[in-house]
Amino acid sequence: MATNGATAARPRRYLLLLLVALAALAVDFGTKEWVLAVFEEGESVDVVGSFLQFTLVFNTGAAFSMGTGYTWVFTCIAIAVVAVIAWIGRKVRSAWWGVTLGLMMGGAAGNLVDRLFRDPAPFQGAVVDFIRLPNYPVFNIADSCVVVGAVLVVALTFKGLNPDGTWAKDGKDEDGKAGPETAEGKGQ
Repeated sequence: MATNGATAARPRRYLLLLLVALAALAVDFGTKEWVLAVFEEGESVDVVGSFLQFTLVFNTGAAFSMGTGYTWVFTCIAIAVVAVIAWIGRKVRSAWWGVTLGLMMGGAAGNLVDRLFRDPAPFQGAVVDFIRLPNYPVFNIADSCVVVGAVLVVALTFKGLNPDGTWAKDGKDEDGKAGPETAEGKGQ
């Protein structure tokens, strides 16, 4: 994608991305440590009736506890996700994309910390999950960050906002200034 002065002048949002990722990681870590200090495994407490409960479980698999024998694979995937977001995030000039990728990076890093440092062993650690909704698997703040980030990726993509801050349809940036050439080859 070609760039021009308007895009080059737009500040990179890498610091925003990293701050959002660190905030997500800190909140995830803090809530997990709180749950571990207060609850026994399997213990449930109603927060909002039976609609929202806190239930401490340890998950060595992925979502819905699938792949419990392949924890090391999910660890490697999480390392790759964090690394790829760190790499591509350097070019982000959109605040929305900075927040979105920061949420995804922080969420992936939150569960990665569990997989690397929790029992039973490095690269095989169990993820601490504790948020329970009816008819849904137990999850944590990191999982929520990844899901919200993924929803935002879809929304931003359908809206036409590129990570460099330009709009796919007219080549203008978030502020309405002319941006780089669009995918159709038309510049403004």
